[in-house]
Amino acid sequence: MDLNLRQAVKNNVAGHDEEQLEATISEAIQSGEEKMLPGLGVLFEMYWQEASNDEKEAVLNKLEEEVGKL
Repeated sequence: MDLNLRQAVKNNVAGHDEEQLEATISEAIQSGEEKMLPGLGVLFEMYWQEASNDEKEAVLNKLEEEVGKL
């Protein structure tokens, strides 16, 4: 069986509005299930590919801050 995870995630969220996307992200995080992490990664990849350099820098700064708390 050939499973394209990226495409499956994209198909699952296609046409979702902001509220639906937020619910998907929140549910994935709140569930704490490891199997949800790849889907969040696909959503992040979609964002990252279209983000401006300023947006990327802001995300990286925030991640650096959060990683520093570990």
